[in-house]
Amino acid sequence: MAQLPHDPPVAPAAAQYVERVAPEACLRVRGELSSAAGAELYRAVQALLAERPSEVRLDLAAVPRMDSLGGAWLVRVADVLRQAGVPWRIVAASGQVQDFLQLIRPTLETPPPPPPRRPGFFETLGEAGFAALEEARDLVELAVDTIYWGILAPLGGRGLRWGTLIEELTAIGVRAVFIVVMMNLLMGLVIALLAAAQLRQFGAEIFVADLVGIAFARELAPMMTAIIVAARSGSAIAAELATMVVQEEIDALKSMGFNPAQFLVVPKFWAAVLALPALTLLAMFAGTLGGMELGVLVLGISPQAWLRQTLAAVTLGYVLHGLLKSVVFGATIVFVGCHNGLRVRGGAQGVGRATTRAVVMDVVLLIILDMCFALLYEFVG
Repeated sequence: MAQLPHDPPVAPAAAQYVERVAPEACLRVRGELSSAAGAELYRAVQALLAERPSEVRLDLAAVPRMDSLGGAWLVRVADVLRQAGVPWRIVAASGQVQDFLQLIRPTLETPPPPPPRRPGFFETLGEAGFAALEEARDLVELAVDTIYWGILAPLGGRGLRWGTLIEELTAIGVRAVFIVVMMNLLMGLVIALLAAAQLRQFGAEIFVADLVGIAFARELAPMMTAIIVAARSGSAIAAELATMVVQEEIDALKSMGFNPAQFLVVPKFWAAVLALPALTLLAMFAGTLGGMELGVLVLGISPQAWLRQTLAAVTLGYVLHGLLKSVVFGATIVFVGCHNGLRVRGGAQGVGRATTRAVVMDVVLLIILDMCFALLYEFVG
């Protein structure tokens, strides 16, 4: 196997291709300058540098031809001599060797670029801080535009795009009914099964109805619904707007005097704000129904007793708490999706990154908002 220029040098038993022209600092190469001859030349130059010569000459008069690996070794020799600060030159090259040297002369004469300097800790921290501030500014601008075109402008006589709003309601709300109901129904079965395994030890199986009802009214229904919509519609919103940015459709809207928030963001905003509470109500019923199925079929509780226990435990305040969260969750999903879509950079890869980032940001922000609502509910009541 031929030795490549980046392989560590191995000392040969005897010189085969390179000889020292004494007493001068001149190295004469004999035969074809290929990988083996180049490696030997590299080792000879290293040995010669130990004598600290004032100049090094490479005599290629006896070289009939050279190949690419020989040229690569020659480039490495030039780098070593340049780093040592020793002047050098090639003498007596002719024919194919001279032509080859003309091709690689810019590489031989130009030093390699220095390695990029790694930014320090504070530089990285400051850069991340400025990027976060810029992103927060863009998000605030988007929110202000959406509030103006979605609330203030309609109150001033500028109507909404009702046709687009209905289309978005269908995409975000109607088409998500099946998956929302199915997921919450199965989640209700799971929660009831886990609760029954513990409460059965104390003969308190009937309180499974309380746990399932309160859990879905306050937490699980709005959170599960929001996560499903974020994964389904939030990603679609980010991908749609990112594709429009890449294809310069957003720039076309701006050049015609249209505000992107008015035509693209506001219908999605109102659709999510209206659809999420409705989907959350369906999720509450589906989760309660899933728990009741297990209670009736496995625990032997009558449907009437289960419903009475659920209605006694789940107050209107719990339901309103869940619906309020769903409104905030819906607005968050739209803002995050539109924000990431409008900030896309690059082509198809940028669209994919924006979509993934939107879903991840949605999930993180939904959990943070849910925690804030829980703290607010406990301290305010």
